[in-house]
Amino acid sequence: MPTLISTIETVSRRRLVETTASYWTSAELVDIIIDGIRDLWRDIVDLKAEHYLTVDNTNVTLQANSSVLSGLPTNVHKVYLIEPRDTSSSSANVDLVFRPLDYNHERFQSARASADIDSSSNTIYYAVTGKGAPVEAPIIYVAPQVNSAVNLSFAYIPALGALASTDYVPIPGEADNALVAWTVAMARSKEREDKSPDFNWLKIYSTEKEHLLQSLGLRQYQEAQTVDAMYEEFWSWFLPLGIGLSALL
Repeated sequence: MPTLISTIETVSRRRLVETTASYWTSAELVDIIIDGIRDLWRDIVDLKAEHYLTVDNTNVTLQANSSVLSGLPTNVHKVYLIEPRDTSSSSANVDLVFRPLDYNHERFQSARASADIDSSSNTIYYAVTGKGAPVEAPIIYVAPQVNSAVNLSFAYIPALGALASTDYVPIPGEADNALVAWTVAMARSKEREDKSPDFNWLKIYSTEKEHLLQSLGLRQYQEAQTVDAMYEEFWSWFLPLGIGLSALL
């Protein structure tokens, strides 16, 4: 079961020895918890393990004679994949490929200067620009332009968005202990003359966070993460004889 943010507040209050709000208001602790959630979220996204991957098969299009994509979600944090929505063998866009490229790359410059192309059997370059979430939708420039509209499948990592005490903690991997440690560490800064967080609780948070990220780093165990070296099965025959690897290759 996911954990409510309000539950993290309750557990944190037990650690602060204040089960009923007095010195720390509920709003104060909830704000601290949400800051902790955002801190964890940023590092989980950087694992690139697609915990937050979202696919929009409804809204995004490349209009004919347009240099930008239309219908982009406003909560785009990272773009993961852009491809035609219909990739079946009978689709007019079956061989249309979108490739990321720097806007100032010479191939992008050349593509911008070219005539509109047919929306099949071609490569379209795209560059993600603009502020993106949470400020606004990104601006994604494309080149060359197409002569007929293409409906797109748009895979992306969304920004976290606004959170409240009634929301569930949107962090995978059993993050409750980390968030409680963060909350207590930051809350106790209110007690200190220099307003610094509690070092010991921050250390607990750091350890919990490290373990959390380690547990989230690998999402499948079906395939090995390493490969066998070329001719590895023959090494044991030659190495005792002093024959180097270069002689085997």
